[in-house]
Amino acid sequence: MVARITIYEQDFINNAKQFTDGQEVMAVVKNDAYHFGLEFAVQSFIAAGIQTFSTTSLHEAVRIRNLNSDVNIFLMNPSTEFETLKQYNIAMTLPSLEFYYEFKDALSGIKLHLELENLLHRSGLKNAQEMQEVLKFNTNLPYDEQVKIEGIWTHFGYADEFGGDEYEIERAAWLSCLDEILSSGYTFKFIHAQNSASFVREDGLLDQHTHARLGIILYGSRPYSSLPTSTTHQNFTVTANVIQVRPIKQGETCGYSFQYTADKDCNLAVVDIGYGDGILKTRAKHDALINGKRYPIRGLMMSHMFVEVDESVKHGDMVTMYSNDIRIDEFTFKGVGANSEQISALNHHSLIKEIKS
Repeated sequence: MVARITIYEQDFINNAKQFTDGQEVMAVVKNDAYHFGLEFAVQSFIAAGIQTFSTTSLHEAVRIRNLNSDVNIFLMNPSTEFETLKQYNIAMTLPSLEFYYEFKDALSGIKLHLELENLLHRSGLKNAQEMQEVLKFNTNLPYDEQVKIEGIWTHFGYADEFGGDEYEIERAAWLSCLDEILSSGYTFKFIHAQNSASFVREDGLLDQHTHARLGIILYGSRPYSSLPTSTTHQNFTVTANVIQVRPIKQGETCGYSFQYTADKDCNLAVVDIGYGDGILKTRAKHDALINGKRYPIRGLMMSHMFVEVDESVKHGDMVTMYSNDIRIDEFTFKGVGANSEQISALNHHSLIKEIKS
């Protein structure tokens, strides 16, 4: 008996397909494809009809290129490994005006996407004027010294927020900037701004955009709580096993540092999964699923947890921490942590990982 993560390949592909119907998708596969495995995710997304990918690390971009010579690859973080970018035909963001002028000679022949900084203030050019400055300067260079500006983009950092008007502000700023650039006569192969939250919030692509840049929704989690669970299908499970069931008397304690003190006589199932396997401590404030019923978790250790159970639970029963019946996004909305935080925390070295077709 070993705790495991099981990924259902065809469900994964089918879930992605529902977002590619008549619309171009740029699949975000950063951080080893949200820890699902870069090679698995890229090949599955290609099977779903996706031909464009983005990541934040150059070595992952190279791995994507080694998988497929034809797909489009966009690096969302800047790199100064310019020869590698050229060799592997990888496009890169332009993070600032200063970066462009510092490296403009070395950037010749490199594919760039102009990035608008917007409210997130993480990276990018500050406004349409800085974008136009780059575009005009580049156009005036001899052709063999120019960069290949093929894209323009931003990131909506507040698309999953509904308590204020930040999304409307960043959306309006972006659309105004985009309109100013396009009305100046510039064209782009890639125009992308929408993450998962913006994509479903707008019911599809915004006007003049070529791609939706989707992340978490492709991996089976809703970006905000008002969406029905049918919006996206969680296509993996994290399961463990009941090692034994221990009767505990009222007043007795269990776990290190007296994690739990029984307020009544009860049974505690000892389960072979813990924070060393990637179960967040905040996740352990909630339930586990055993034999179709939810039971409260009472203690979390590195390799084990305690779950308070009734007489029906026995040694060898399967314990489900995550599935489409006890979803990652459910606990996100309960304050456990972001969807990506819970997924990327899972330890694929200690858990047995299996992919089922």
